[in-house]
Amino acid sequence: MKRPTHLYAAVGAATALASLLGSAAANAATACADLAKLALPDTRITLAERVPAGDFSAPGVNQPLKVPAICRVAGVVSPAIKFEVWLPEASGWNGRFQAVGGGGLAGIISYPAMAEAVRGGYASSSTDTGHEATDSAWLSDRQRVIDYGYRAIHEMTLKAKAVIEAHYGTSPQYSYFNGCSTGGRQGLMTAQRYPDDYDGIISGAPVNRFTHLHMAQLWTAHATLKKPGAVLTSDDLAKVSSAALAQCDANDGVKDGILTDPRTCHFDPNGLQGFSAAQVEALKLIYQGPVNPRTGAQLYAGLEPGGEGPQPNNPGWALIMNGREPFAIDHAVLGGMGFENPRWDWRAFDFDSDVELVDSKLFGVLNAVDPDLRDFKAGGGKLIVYHGWNDPGVMPRQTLHYFDNVIEYAGKATGGDGRAYTDEYLRLFMLPGVGHCRGGAGPDQADWVAALAGWVEQGKAPASITARRQQDGKVVMTRPLCPHPQVARYRGRGDSNDAASFECALPP
Repeated sequence: MKRPTHLYAAVGAATALASLLGSAAANAATACADLAKLALPDTRITLAERVPAGDFSAPGVNQPLKVPAICRVAGVVSPAIKFEVWLPEASGWNGRFQAVGGGGLAGIISYPAMAEAVRGGYASSSTDTGHEATDSAWLSDRQRVIDYGYRAIHEMTLKAKAVIEAHYGTSPQYSYFNGCSTGGRQGLMTAQRYPDDYDGIISGAPVNRFTHLHMAQLWTAHATLKKPGAVLTSDDLAKVSSAALAQCDANDGVKDGILTDPRTCHFDPNGLQGFSAAQVEALKLIYQGPVNPRTGAQLYAGLEPGGEGPQPNNPGWALIMNGREPFAIDHAVLGGMGFENPRWDWRAFDFDSDVELVDSKLFGVLNAVDPDLRDFKAGGGKLIVYHGWNDPGVMPRQTLHYFDNVIEYAGKATGGDGRAYTDEYLRLFMLPGVGHCRGGAGPDQADWVAALAGWVEQGKAPASITARRQQDGKVVMTRPLCPHPQVARYRGRGDSNDAASFECALPP
């Protein structure tokens, strides 16, 4: 049976609908234009218009988006959370709701992701999380940092469901959240804080330990920019990844430019030819990841071997290392939110005392690290997490740490088998050769929504998901993605670009 939403679980379906829609009849559909008059708590509807099928020129998007005929509703939740809800015309609606997440520091509506969702028949929504991308003043505004951290997604969800119910005269049969990177963090945060908001959540490359991620990215700047001769150019990184692959590519039974599990590659940069001692030391520090210089405690995972240089649609480590200054978002998060200082000196960051200072202010607001997902499971929720092993922006091993924490907590909390308990509602898929959310040498495209919907609606837990890689519009590789800790193992015969030549198995 479908579980109730957070709002309806709290106050009952009839009471909740009355509180959101005022005197509107619960079973009466509302025309698109009339949604402009919809009264919702702390909310102002700013737009309600029909968009015909075809090309839609979304604000800030360079290329027109293909959409079916939709009703487009926009609003603002106090103080400044902008959101949009797109509603396929009744004949094109599949009865379901798919909210989509943001990226980076958000500040925009995720129009392309919304377009993809409505093309699939879903009503969809997105939010800028309470600020505009061109604004930096919000970084020192506590309320808007909270909105970015977790409140905006929850408010968007409540308002979107009310708009959907008002327009169609019925609530969505199932509700899903789909996000990667910041969107992945938003999904995990929702499962932890508002476990009844969604029936299923897709969390890709989740920035769940948000504050420490940006310390980890800053660590790479300290490693490469503070010592003369330590800078690593894109060409240098290409040579490093070639050396790592030459050493480890065959570890998984097939030489294809992809490491199935980079943790099996014990790559030593000391053997690199043509690299200075400072560059070698920088590489060691980056693989290691940030540590507290006083206690030696690991603050965050390091980057993995095999993905250092550029790959198809993936810049490699150059994504966060430009040879001149730290990654821009690190300035915003640590300098702007943490120190509230536009002249913050990144070179002086102390990986001991400054970690405590930033965490004391931001950890509980921005970090989705709570391993207790029992309420989400109890409500029937399903969660799919995925992460590319060649991700240069969000260190993939950190996602494994969170997954292990969830299992460990479940075992202690239930007094039983934590892995079996967790397996009933959470699956983690690691993507070999794939970059940040997409791109890379590995197959980076998979139908996560179909896999999640099959699990939620039909009880079909994904034992594997076939991923594909495209080049020039053609599929050039398929491979099974396996639920961790299983990996795709080559059968020893057949085309290594064909998923049929692999099977999911535990690593030796």
